[in-house]
Amino acid sequence: MADTYRTIRKPSEGLYKEKMSKFLSFAHPVQTVDEAMAVVAKYKKEYFDARHCCWAYMIGSDRSVFRSNDDGEPSGTAGKPILGQINSAELTNVVVCVVRYFGGVKLGTSGLIVAYRTAAAEALNAAEIEERIVTARLSVEFPYQLMGDVMRVAKDGGAEIVSQDFQQETCRLSVEIRQDNLEKLKGKYGLIYGVRLIH
Repeated sequence: MADTYRTIRKPSEGLYKEKMSKFLSFAHPVQTVDEAMAVVAKYKKEYFDARHCCWAYMIGSDRSVFRSNDDGEPSGTAGKPILGQINSAELTNVVVCVVRYFGGVKLGTSGLIVAYRTAAAEALNAAEIEERIVTARLSVEFPYQLMGDVMRVAKDGGAEIVSQDFQQETCRLSVEIRQDNLEKLKGKYGLIYGVRLIH
């Protein structure tokens, strides 16, 4: 499994016009489904006078959580094309909303698909794409006298200290490390007698 993923750095916008209809598109970086739905709610409220606010999101470094919505457009003509653009850009942790102002001329099924796909692409093309590293957390418990060894392994392994508690007789350290290096770090801690892996 890859330990990097692509997302967008900050919100971006796009615009597509077709036969008097206007399609405003908005892409936002998000971490959770709740965040994605909050973005959708924001645009529905802001553009309450628009006929449709269609959307799609993809969440997770493995791109396993996704959903799309046609918001009253014919089934499969809006949400899926938007999601398709997120997919073809190989992005995750992103939500895209496309707000449509109807211009009085029907576009037909294929016209709608093209319009929503293009509008979504416009917002994503305007976005600043960045690659992020997937990290994992590890906590260890150990007696105070092993402090030097434990800290050295963390430093040598390229781990970042998230929290530490050295007040008790049994010390606790939590670190964050690149996903691909997690097992190696666990192995090194396993070699120090007296160190216990918490998770």
